[in-house]
Amino acid sequence: MSDDGRRRRGGRLLCALGVVACLAAPTGLVLAAAPDDPPDPKSGETHRGSKLRSPEDGWLDLSGFLDGAYGFVPVAAPITEPAVGYGGALGLTFIGKLPKEGRAGFNRPSLTAVAGALTENGTWAAAGVDLRQWMDDRLQTLVVLVDASVNLDFHGIGASGALEDRPLAYNLAPIGGLVQAKYRLGGSRTWAGLNYMLAETKVAFGVAAETPGLPAAEGRSRVGGLTPSLTFDSRDSIFTPGRGTYVEASGGFFGSALGGDDTFERAGVVAMQFLPLHPRLTLGLRADADLSFGAMPFYLRPYIVLRGAPVLRYQGEHAAKVETELRYQFWKRFSLVGFAGTGAAWNDLDRFEDTQTVTTGGGGFRYEMARRYKLHMGVDVAFGPDGAVFYVQVGSAWFRP
Repeated sequence: MSDDGRRRRGGRLLCALGVVACLAAPTGLVLAAAPDDPPDPKSGETHRGSKLRSPEDGWLDLSGFLDGAYGFVPVAAPITEPAVGYGGALGLTFIGKLPKEGRAGFNRPSLTAVAGALTENGTWAAAGVDLRQWMDDRLQTLVVLVDASVNLDFHGIGASGALEDRPLAYNLAPIGGLVQAKYRLGGSRTWAGLNYMLAETKVAFGVAAETPGLPAAEGRSRVGGLTPSLTFDSRDSIFTPGRGTYVEASGGFFGSALGGDDTFERAGVVAMQFLPLHPRLTLGLRADADLSFGAMPFYLRPYIVLRGAPVLRYQGEHAAKVETELRYQFWKRFSLVGFAGTGAAWNDLDRFEDTQTVTTGGGGFRYEMARRYKLHMGVDVAFGPDGAVFYVQVGSAWFRP
């Protein structure tokens, strides 16, 4: 397989790196779990006391293990999304115990993880993540540390003629982190948040000299900035929501006073709605927009995020998308999923110059792996401009902690 082909396959590693350890965690728990008291088949007893079986139906279920999972346990997850080549992530994770009583949008688990990832095109990454709940679920903190080397293709910002068919190979080597705090307003489901990001990134293109109109062949940039946010979240689970609403608006301010080299701004909004159409049927709707202004480094410009669209493939000064997903729990713990979405990336907020559009869709299946945590796992096959892409899903494809 050519280098160009390998770069088109893999995962959303660059932008999902901060949560890769959290997403991988439930997948690998089975590697370390073992039943406390295996049932005696002659006694006719159920799987009461087992950490791997549900006492309700006897099916494989990790809820009991997650309830009592203290300390670090091994984790493993494949990387299968377009952009960096097939690979995998390994690490250790700790999941805090979920309170026995709670209501939708409250009493969430705390997650701590360290992980490393490697893909077939030479991309590697190491990350540490801590997502924690404080003060009876009134304060949420998130800390992310990342060191990586990511091999990608540059297709230009907006529709850019020759680069669409003959992209430039480049390497991003970021090192940095993010600290975030969200505070629940009163007893509501509304959160006020603020995060600070500081990262230094080395950029190297596979060309011998600078090309007019394109980023420098090689260089370093430091980015530092604050992003306040306002979030409303009434989902009944952060893993696989069955009902509820998630809306978040944010605006980022970056500049030399905050530790960066360049001054720029970005604004974003994301809205998700989960509707139980029937006890077995759930409809999910998502719409979001991401706008950028000023001298933002090219690798931070917004891009279309859809299953079936490679990461950073469709970039612009601004980007927006809509997506829908229907999940049908057709038999016991098994579900079928169908999804479709469309997005656009363009330059100039008012004139929609150099617009790129992409439409994707596909389907998959899920298994209810931890009923108490509303955690479903499975696979999706998405069809986009570059053909079929295979994804492993842990929880929702629209994961938001």
